[in-house]
Amino acid sequence: MEHLHTFVQAHAVMISALILLTAYIFIALEKIPKVTVALLGAGLTILLGLVSQTKFVGETINSHYFINFVDFNVIFLLVSMMIIVSISAKSGMFNWIANELLRFTKGHPKLVLLTLGIFTAVTSAFLDNVTTVILIMPVTFFIAKQLDINPLPFLITEIFASNIGGTATLIGDPPNIIIGSAAGLSFMDFLKELTGVVLVILIVIVGLMMFIFRNQLKTSPEKMKAVANLDNSNTITDFSLMIRSGIVLFLVILGLVLHDVTHIETCVTAMLGASFLLLFEKPKDILCDVEWNTIFFFIGLFIIIGGLEASGGIALMAQWILKVTQGSQEATAMIILWASGVISGIIDNIPYTATMTPMILQIQKTMGADYTYPLWWCLSLGACLGGNMTIIGAAANVIVSETSAHNGYPIPFMRFLKYGVITMVISLLISSAYIYIRFIH
Repeated sequence: MEHLHTFVQAHAVMISALILLTAYIFIALEKIPKVTVALLGAGLTILLGLVSQTKFVGETINSHYFINFVDFNVIFLLVSMMIIVSISAKSGMFNWIANELLRFTKGHPKLVLLTLGIFTAVTSAFLDNVTTVILIMPVTFFIAKQLDINPLPFLITEIFASNIGGTATLIGDPPNIIIGSAAGLSFMDFLKELTGVVLVILIVIVGLMMFIFRNQLKTSPEKMKAVANLDNSNTITDFSLMIRSGIVLFLVILGLVLHDVTHIETCVTAMLGASFLLLFEKPKDILCDVEWNTIFFFIGLFIIIGGLEASGGIALMAQWILKVTQGSQEATAMIILWASGVISGIIDNIPYTATMTPMILQIQKTMGADYTYPLWWCLSLGACLGGNMTIIGAAANVIVSETSAHNGYPIPFMRFLKYGVITMVISLLISSAYIYIRFIH
């Protein structure tokens, strides 16, 4: 055992990198549930001593204790927001809003696509993308049936809109939660730096989808009238719950916005809101709706990446990037933006972001906070927008694809790729121009 320990310590960077790379491959192949892969990799990382099992070394706290590498701000913020959204959705409030917006379109197919796209993007900015598409899909299938139109143009637009909208805020997409927690960026920082460029990207992409699908977005006046007269009177199933959860959701978002004033951590604000709503519910029923697979996937992943960080592997990656770019902020920013976009289109953007975050922190130690500030936004834009490239690029894409196929409308991988690549390239070109003008020029 002592020989093994000596060997591991001598080759710590190589072994920790191998564990992370193997985990990436199995996550991409999807043959084994990714939560299993992450926890197995985490267990191996701890067992081999790449991170420590003990909290103290003598009387001092062990900096390599495996728990130290788990970002519980991310974990508790995710769990709390899942609880709030789960309880709020039970009232029917999100479906009511969607139906009202659709009635406003008077059943015009192009306006319906525009409305669904904007609604999905705005909702994704405040709820997670998976929850947003789960809420909007039943409405989409109902509308498509009423208009006698193939729902795929609507669904593909919603996928793009959910990933674009989720980029705009701290809580919109898990990569942003990881970035915000690591870089100390607030809800208002994300709104200030990303909302403008995300709005431009959204308008361009939804407009492009309206043009691409123009020949499929046609129906008869009678069918348009049916949607215009949609009965929305019974959509709210629990009025008191809607009021209660609506107030809590508003106050939580307000708390996140005021973080710079109150200095209350984002996870604490969300936890207070979630625990208040749980007072009126059976916790056992609500906690079943929390995506525990995602939560434990995060925990396992943080530990695996902690092994690479503790071994010095992350520091080597940072030095390599600075050497390749010769310290040029512009070159480093563009490499991170475009590499993040392409890689996040192929593999899950959560492990990618979790790996890149400590690397940028390492660059910050060498080059300073002013140098790395634009890099955080490059990582966020690349990781979130890159998810639009393929049908497996983000969790929301997979959920829509599976549900659509179940309803008799499969989304072929290559057909989606055709639209996805165009969407990603346009999004990253706009992002590149923004990063250059806003931070580097």
